[in-house]
Amino acid sequence: MDIQDQRDLQLLNEVEQNAAVTQRSLAKKLGVALGLTNLYLKRLARKGHIKITTIPRNRIKYLLTPRGMTEKTRLTYLYLQYSLSYYRDMRQRLKVVLTGLARAGAKRIAICGTGELAELAYISLREMDLTLVGFVDGDQGTFLSYPLWPIEALPNWEFDAVLIADLEEAKKIQARLIHAGVPREKITTL
Repeated sequence: MDIQDQRDLQLLNEVEQNAAVTQRSLAKKLGVALGLTNLYLKRLARKGHIKITTIPRNRIKYLLTPRGMTEKTRLTYLYLQYSLSYYRDMRQRLKVVLTGLARAGAKRIAICGTGELAELAYISLREMDLTLVGFVDGDQGTFLSYPLWPIEALPNWEFDAVLIADLEEAKKIQARLIHAGVPREKITTL
């Protein structure tokens, strides 16, 4: 599923939920410019997926057409396939990384991150003979019923490795860990 399919699915979902949705709110949800949102909506209308009607006070209403509903179903199916494939790939990647840590003698692992990848890392870790020391992140609170600790607390812990469970910010997090005093050789990324 490419980025355009993801945007189309998001637009079709938004139009289905709220026919009077504004282009400005759609642009904000998509994270794109207002003019680009207008082009996306016109493209969906040209394909027959939505109908654009004007209502009083220069307001626009978007209606999902039967063809649009069919396209939304198709895109939802593709999204589910993509998500399951991504999940399986990440689980396999985590298994390889954690197996490598275990073979190197690591037993006590700290996980840095609080997203879906951190959750998958936790599940994978529990399936192996490894112990979770805790979760570190910039946020306060809890994650999976564990307290969250700041990265700066990590050097005071007894751990064999830190797994960075964030693909997008891995380099930035690694720099923060090193700056906090975590030895580079104890830091693992995916």
